[in-house]
Amino acid sequence: MKTLTAAEMREVDRLTSERYAIPGLQLMETAGRRVADACYHAIERATAEPRKIAVLCGKGNNGGDGFVAARHLQSSGTKVALYLFSEPRDLQGDAATNFHRWTAIGNHVISITDETAWQTAWPEISKANVIVDAIFGTGFRGAATGIIANAISAINRESKNATATWPALILAVDTPSGLPSDGQPAVGPVLCAHKTITFTAPKPGQLISRDSAAVGALEVADIGSPAGLVEEIGHGPLRWVEPQEFAQLPLVRTIDSHKGLYGHALIVAGSLGKTGAAVMAAYAALRAGAGLVTVATPDLVLPIVASAHPEIMTEPLAATPDGTAAMQNLARGRFESIAENKDVLALGPGLGLNTETQDFIRNLVLQTELPLILDADGLNAFAGNADLLQNRRTKFLAITPHPGEMGRLLLRSTNDVQQDRVKTAQDAARRWNAHVILKGSHTIIAAPDGQIFVNTSGNPGLAKGGSGDILTGVLAALTAQFKTADWTRILALGVYLHGKAAEFATKNTDESGLLASEVASAFPHARHKLLQELQSRE
Repeated sequence: MKTLTAAEMREVDRLTSERYAIPGLQLMETAGRRVADACYHAIERATAEPRKIAVLCGKGNNGGDGFVAARHLQSSGTKVALYLFSEPRDLQGDAATNFHRWTAIGNHVISITDETAWQTAWPEISKANVIVDAIFGTGFRGAATGIIANAISAINRESKNATATWPALILAVDTPSGLPSDGQPAVGPVLCAHKTITFTAPKPGQLISRDSAAVGALEVADIGSPAGLVEEIGHGPLRWVEPQEFAQLPLVRTIDSHKGLYGHALIVAGSLGKTGAAVMAAYAALRAGAGLVTVATPDLVLPIVASAHPEIMTEPLAATPDGTAAMQNLARGRFESIAENKDVLALGPGLGLNTETQDFIRNLVLQTELPLILDADGLNAFAGNADLLQNRRTKFLAITPHPGEMGRLLLRSTNDVQQDRVKTAQDAARRWNAHVILKGSHTIIAAPDGQIFVNTSGNPGLAKGGSGDILTGVLAALTAQFKTADWTRILALGVYLHGKAAEFATKNTDESGLLASEVASAFPHARHKLLQELQSRE
């Protein structure tokens, strides 16, 4: 799905009403109802009862969405308090209509227009275990100032930037207040939310801004604008990774399937003390659907890898005295025989930093003609010399650095990489004629032809050693199955399902204890859920 700037979003809303006869008041009603639904769903996952919900509204259409949401939340019997950062007389249009609908049924509104009113209201707001932020929407410009800036700062302090146990939920309507929509850095305080429900399409600032962590988990709600209108009006290169991106892939297997149809992934990984990386990558490739998976690993540690899962096939590599892969593996056609009849090569997890092994990695990368997934120590072999990647034989290379690894490739600081993740990934993809998967909470998938996908699936459970090894195996498996004709989308599918598997694996538990191998185990469930979602939309 394309992203929409604030101006493009206004045009989509206008054309929805003009072409499809859906009035703005109806769009607002649907939006508010979606907010109420998202609020209850999020609270259910947080296993906390919504004892009191404080809905904070501004005077614009975002506040109007908040009025509608408050009405729907109250109808379920929950105690809802509505706070308006404006005088009621300043409301206009659909927002004013929904304000009057709220008050017409006997509901009270607390108007906050000065510091005294804020100081009076704050003790009650701070007691709410659910806060709905409907102050500023996607049309916000400049910086939050005055009372609203104070409110944002107070909520952030109370919630410790949405990391404290109270309130249980901070839900932003359309976008967190104070966050610019179009990707520019915020110049004032931004309200930190646990979850944001935005409408019709994601906004660039929610995906790529340096302040995008304030969004929390992102949900995009359909409120009536046709998907074709988003594709028509959106002109930027950014696409958000969501199920419909994969609707044309052959995700359903035929009844006469056999392992040969789904590819053979070769994973070169592991060393003394790091066999887990090889095992996890191979296990993930199996769980992600590869027909066959072979791990080539130093002979010294091969028995450990081979005994981890009976489905894993192995090939021995000559080892250095350190128990890492030796250069002699590239002599006399030895590796060519290992790579014969394989569909993809994944290279790097746990191979180590031994000087000879790093030479082995560089030479193998330059020589292989297989589609190549390069990760971990495979990337470290090119630290400061990444332009060597331009001299490779394979037409298909995907690198999967986290920001630190990307910084080492470019001889830049991690902070510099993070300042503009999209530009960093896009420039590198063009420079090295490779697909760049810049990992992070919003992973960037950049293609050499300029395509850019941003993925928001996943959760903090992925902040654990081994998560990258799982992703490497997943990407290898999906490449083995679907090949490279639409490789950018296949790689995006792998990143998306990797995140969704983490979400599935922590559905009824805390994220902090998630193991990388549990993400791999949940992968079939994530793929099944994707298939169900796509089939339900048809």
